[in-house]
Amino acid sequence: MIIALASQKGGTGKTSSSISLAAGLAHKGKKVLLIDIDSQANSSKVLLHNYPQIAKEQTIYATILNRSPLSVHKTDIKNLDVVPSHILLSNTDVELTTAIDHREERLKKELDLIAHNYDYVFIDCPPTLSWLTINAFTAADKVIVVVSPGYFELDSIVQISKTITEVKEYFNPALQLAGFLFTMSDSTVNSKTSLQILRQTYTGAVFNSIIPRNTDLRDAHFERKDIHSYNPQAAPAQAYNKLINELFTI
Repeated sequence: MIIALASQKGGTGKTSSSISLAAGLAHKGKKVLLIDIDSQANSSKVLLHNYPQIAKEQTIYATILNRSPLSVHKTDIKNLDVVPSHILLSNTDVELTTAIDHREERLKKELDLIAHNYDYVFIDCPPTLSWLTINAFTAADKVIVVVSPGYFELDSIVQISKTITEVKEYFNPALQLAGFLFTMSDSTVNSKTSLQILRQTYTGAVFNSIIPRNTDLRDAHFERKDIHSYNPQAAPAQAYNKLINELFTI
């Protein structure tokens, strides 16, 4: 199964969710690939300790720009591989905008060649609705839309839902919405109201599993670890394990 994690806004916990789901399944013995197609490369920086030494030709940049095979790197986590991103990936959207030769399929074409090596593939999308995101949606089976509390965060869902519909219509008829993942939840009125509105607006499409706002995730990433390796008893680790059980039959 190939799952893209997307959000139109930054700071929603999209990358934390990508890392936590991929690592969580790897810790459970599943063979997992995480593709970082976000030019901020935060997934890559957490999971690949040699990231500063990785050349752009060894990243997803080469696949998107030069249509090279995916460059797969081993992590310190057993069963988890990563295709890293690069900051220059942010410039490739200009080329994709003017390209005419299957610009939406550059990731899919190369991923189709290696996807059979893995039980699960996760794609950490950029926090924008760009040709990079469209590449991820075209390659994916399902999309998890990550949502944090707030008016603007909820408002952005309308556009990302429209993009999923358009990719399904034009590029990937089999694409499905896996669901909306509510993150950074706390006891504030803003958080409770946001979750209530989300569930009322998208009835049946919001995951039961809620990811709490918690410093353990930030501390884990500062130590360049996934939350399960850093503190498996932490509230976010337990929440992501609950989400894994909700999403998959393991």
